[in-house]
Amino acid sequence: MKTLLLLQPPATKPSEPPLSLAVLLACLRSNGITTAALDANLGAYRYLLQAEVLAGVAGNEPPTSIRRALKHLPDSLELLCSTSAATNFARYATAVRYLNRLLELYGGKDGGERLSLGDYQNQNLSPFAPKDLVALARGEQATLFGDYFHRELLPQIKAANPQLVAIGITYLNQALPAFELAGLVRRELPSVELVAGGGLLTSWRQMLRDLELRLPPFDRVVFGPGEAPLLELARGTAGDAYFLENNSQTGFVPDFSFASLPEYLSPEPVLPLNSSRGCYWKQCLFCPEAVAPAQPFSMPEPGTISELLRQLATEFGVRHFHLTDNAIPVAQLTRLAESKSLLEGLNWFGFVRFESALEDEGFVRNLAESGCRMLQLGLESGSQPVLDRLGKGIRLAGVRKILGNLRRAGIASYVYVMLGIPGESEADAELTRAVLLEHAAEIDYLNLSIMNLPRGSELLENPLEHGIASSRPLSEAAPLGLYRSFAADDGWDRKAARRFLDRRLLGEPVIRAIVRRTPPWFTSNHAHFFGQGGQ
Repeated sequence: MKTLLLLQPPATKPSEPPLSLAVLLACLRSNGITTAALDANLGAYRYLLQAEVLAGVAGNEPPTSIRRALKHLPDSLELLCSTSAATNFARYATAVRYLNRLLELYGGKDGGERLSLGDYQNQNLSPFAPKDLVALARGEQATLFGDYFHRELLPQIKAANPQLVAIGITYLNQALPAFELAGLVRRELPSVELVAGGGLLTSWRQMLRDLELRLPPFDRVVFGPGEAPLLELARGTAGDAYFLENNSQTGFVPDFSFASLPEYLSPEPVLPLNSSRGCYWKQCLFCPEAVAPAQPFSMPEPGTISELLRQLATEFGVRHFHLTDNAIPVAQLTRLAESKSLLEGLNWFGFVRFESALEDEGFVRNLAESGCRMLQLGLESGSQPVLDRLGKGIRLAGVRKILGNLRRAGIASYVYVMLGIPGESEADAELTRAVLLEHAAEIDYLNLSIMNLPRGSELLENPLEHGIASSRPLSEAAPLGLYRSFAADDGWDRKAARRFLDRRLLGEPVIRAIVRRTPPWFTSNHAHFFGQGGQ
């Protein structure tokens, strides 16, 4: 049996422990595998937000804004980790902005890197370019996380004395730091077996196979849920294949014993949990889950999640939970609504579809009584023809009723809207604007975005039917790109949609007010603390 170490690389929001590590840890340990886990994302943020480290990059005469942020650094960190943060949105927002201003110091001399509270971008290197990933792995390039990796993380990895290190890369903004970290581990611990997995790599599955492309310095790459492949690797029964794939249903019970909950930047500790895996709808043509699902849909027996919420609350002394499903199934919502007494004193939030079950005011009221504080809902468009073309499967009449039910039940609504959809016209965008204005009093938080078209979307199979005049091929230098750029056949493109968003939507005072009360940078991860209306 090999000893394992699970690593979560930066950068994602440091507001709650990573669920992927917790689920893998529980599975491996329950099968007798000696396993440890390190949240290097939280570690990186905590390291980079130390006063002495910041002083080294701020210089002798930093601008006034930096001096002010440094002065308030201890109080800002303390506030964000205390219940006081949720009682005064203005103080909370100021503390967040101080911390984010300090993170901007790590942009480097040329400003090529940008770190914020939950995002990392590099203008000089692309996560879609294998040559850049290899350069980081070889130590020929570096990121702003290098100092943390060498000074703090590497000693922790050595102390764990693993024989196998598994690095999870779920989000695009983790890719570059993850390859740098993997290369460092390879050079310092050459005998350790290195494995990569996670949602991002699973989305690269077809490209990597088509290109017959390996990803040094990793010895293996896992597609899909990692539990079964890691068990095989630990037991020495995985065979010789470089790519390991798993589509089988796996466990839902997490082990958060690795997480120092008070260290996360959150007014109160929040634990993430899945009530299902995959997406039960999987028909939205703009969604990567419809193009290349990370895993088949599965869920435990209804009722299991309610019991698990209570178990985790007792074990870790928490009362807030983030259900991280792509969309919580109606069966799970029903069981949660029926578990009011079991869930008394607990709070939860998560994504749902505009399902007809939510048109029942009594049902929504029961959800609120079970602890539901906020629901995230993908509206995308206020034009019914656009919704139909996208395969959303929702009716605007139902949307209107659901938003009203949530408002009356005291459940905050976090609504997502996209512009720049293929086949959308300015008239369709005006319908979206009209819906937002009509329901402004019932929408608590709002996410406005411009659509990214997945590289394998069905919209590209019959482009002219969807208003796509042409699409650009993926760059040969960056063949791992997830999205395709396209030109609309009527001139309504991403630029036009962006202008409409900035001028027509954000030009409306009531819409602008909703956007402004969204917690900066932490957005939905913290919005549930502030309830309806943001305060």
